Amino acid sequence: MSLRKSHELHQRRFSRNLGVGLTLAAFIVLIFGLTIVKVSGTDFNRAMQEVQN
Repeated sequence: MSLRKSHELHQRRFSRNLGVGLTLAAFIVLIFGLTIVKVSGTDFNRAMQEVQN
């Protein structure tokens, strides 16, 4: 338990940092997902044509 009460500025700064952190994490997940799809090299159009034939 802290001895001093948190100032309002610290609470606002924490919520802003949390928002930036979550946005950064979402961006990293998006880039990672796109990289995995690109590296896997699966051509979905070709796969769909093979299924239809």
